[in-house]
Amino acid sequence: MRVQVANHPLIAHKLTYLRDERTDSPTFRRLTEELVTLLAYEATRSVRVEPFAINTPVSPTTGIKLSTPKPLVVPILRAGLGMLEGMVRLLPSAEVGFLGMQRNEETLEAITYANRLPDDLSGRQCYVLDPMLATGGTLAMSIQYLVNRGADDITAVTLLCAPEGIEALEDQLEGLHVPVTLVTGAIDERLNEKGYIVPGLGDAGDRLYGVV
Repeated sequence: MRVQVANHPLIAHKLTYLRDERTDSPTFRRLTEELVTLLAYEATRSVRVEPFAINTPVSPTTGIKLSTPKPLVVPILRAGLGMLEGMVRLLPSAEVGFLGMQRNEETLEAITYANRLPDDLSGRQCYVLDPMLATGGTLAMSIQYLVNRGADDITAVTLLCAPEGIEALEDQLEGLHVPVTLVTGAIDERLNEKGYIVPGLGDAGDRLYGVV
């Protein structure tokens, strides 16, 4: 697994305000959207393209366009929805699928409760959106789920990661036969005893949409 921390002053600036407990939900949603667009720029550097012949007002030339099948963007419900708009702003022609994963707060293990994905993902590049890589269970299970359906290249985009989460993800994906890239805004210090990232930004879903 390749890990890429997107070091950029604008990313650090937006992360600072996302972390601030005084940031309200509407502002948190807007900042998340803006931050994901910046991360998406880095995450899509290896998006598949193919030649495309066009005519400019001056002469014929050959450019590029996204290859077929088009990339699939997969936000992990519910918090991943807050990242979707920022991602599709950069990839408006991509298709979108949804995967519902939930972490058991006692065992910290992930379970699947919703799936809106094509049955066959053969030859598809997938971009998985999940704000936090904490224990790694949800993301590992999501990536394995996509690979089992035929996805052959996966990039996970997160706002923050914990070192323990990266290590767990690498362990759980060891031997996976498809390339996996992790693009994140920052790697934080550690996990606390409740499985939250420190210093982190709290529960991303609650801060995006409120406590329900």
